[in-house]
Amino acid sequence: MESVSEEVQQLSIASLESTCRKLANAYQSALDKGASTTLIAKRLDAMRIGLDSLRNAWKGEPFTVDGEKVMLSMNVLRGIIPSIEAQIARAKDGSPQHTLNQRRLVALQLAIASLEQRMI
Repeated sequence: MESVSEEVQQLSIASLESTCRKLANAYQSALDKGASTTLIAKRLDAMRIGLDSLRNAWKGEPFTVDGEKVMLSMNVLRGIIPSIEAQIARAKDGSPQHTLNQRRLVALQLAIASLEQRMI
């Protein structure tokens, strides 16, 4: 994986942590309402695996996910990117929502690249 500045590393990890918290809250809310949790659970698991992969690459933290889960996670994360790109297109330049989604997009792309490296 390419060299990434310390600032981008920190922002990316923070972005993925925030996204995991939001997905965990959405999962709990769906459970409470009796709604389907399949998609949320799949995205939350993929996001956590991507986050763990970045933490391993940049911070040396353990990563013990098997190849099948890595591949599934890459595909799920890739599937999220178009909706984030659409949100970026709708947000005003310089707005908090635009910045948040730009960071989220970069974080996802880096997580996918990190997972891809594991498949080589």
